[in-house]
Amino acid sequence: MTTATELLTAIRDVGTDPRRGGYSRHGFDPSELELREWFTAEAGKRGLDVEVDRNGNIWAWWGAPGPDALVTGSHLDSVPGGGAFDGPLGVVSGLAAVDVLRAKGFQPGRPLALMVFAEEEGGRFGVPCLGSRLLTGATPAAAALNLKDQSGDTFADAVKAAGLDPARIGRDEQALSRIGQFVELHVEQGRGLIDLDAPVGVATSILAHGRWRFRFSGQGNHAGATPMGSRHDPMLPASQLVLSARWAASSVDGSRATVGRIEPTPGGTNVIASTVDVWLDARAPNDGRTRSVVERITAAAKQAARDEGCELTVTEESYGDAVHFDSALRDELVTALGNVPALPTGAGHDAGILAAHVPTAMLFVRNPTGVSHAPAEHAEPADCEAGVEALAKVLEKLAHKVDPA
Repeated sequence: MTTATELLTAIRDVGTDPRRGGYSRHGFDPSELELREWFTAEAGKRGLDVEVDRNGNIWAWWGAPGPDALVTGSHLDSVPGGGAFDGPLGVVSGLAAVDVLRAKGFQPGRPLALMVFAEEEGGRFGVPCLGSRLLTGATPAAAALNLKDQSGDTFADAVKAAGLDPARIGRDEQALSRIGQFVELHVEQGRGLIDLDAPVGVATSILAHGRWRFRFSGQGNHAGATPMGSRHDPMLPASQLVLSARWAASSVDGSRATVGRIEPTPGGTNVIASTVDVWLDARAPNDGRTRSVVERITAAAKQAARDEGCELTVTEESYGDAVHFDSALRDELVTALGNVPALPTGAGHDAGILAAHVPTAMLFVRNPTGVSHAPAEHAEPADCEAGVEALAKVLEKLAHKVDPA
């Protein structure tokens, strides 16, 4: 049997980022494609039949595909400069869990598949969970195909280069209807399991969250030749937005607001920008609080733009309301695993997208740093193996073949 740690070690050199640290593996870029090939090979070693659906999600079937399938999986892409565990831990744990079950002589009594979702982080095209959003129809195909990365390539270009047909991108009722239950294992993105002193836990819910792009338009000009009183500098209201995000989220209980990306145009050191794009990530326990935070930030940004003689346009790029995982399935997992802790998360996942369509659950593995989306993200080998054992136990229970009466 191969351990989760050994499988992670096998891919540790793929997609390293020497500038940011950590990993930059984005949907359908060379490093993510290499990882997809690696997964396909590992699935083949285990006798799993691999197929790629119309949206680029990979399915590896233990036995014949069919309806009411038990599916587990995660993703292989990362944020820019991300950690080694966010996504890949869930993928390798699925492979390792198959090894554990095979060693016991277990044969699933229902269709069982491992799954790798495409472009979960949105690190290349800006929309998170794009593979699951397209699968379920949560994001329209036309909108997805026109998304552009920082090089100007569209999502349509990327999927075509990866051997997919852009004309077939979109809601896949046939693939979606095969999923009877979905369980995703993921490294915890926070300190919940640290504080509870537990290696494994079960998710209860995901915060409502979305991404918005604020474009401030002003007057590009010379940094040395333009007096301060004659400027219409979009960087000023953009800066005010960053400050307003902290204030607004701090004033709404349980909320988080983050500006992690700013792009001035043309971006010269001695140039007053003509436009500045600012991306806002906002999250809260429910839709009302999330919208309230964004409204407060938007109002402050509009006033700052007016004060500087600039214009502002705001575009909602993605949004998902709060997710509450299937309570019956959650309770079944908690009991099967010996009453492990159940806790919420502020991070979005493909499981959260699928939860609106099929019974869905999540397992978390302890992260001793509490840090995620950064190189310091970590999980100890012993906790990784505890996660594999938990996943194997869950898969065995949910896919157990019932003897005829």
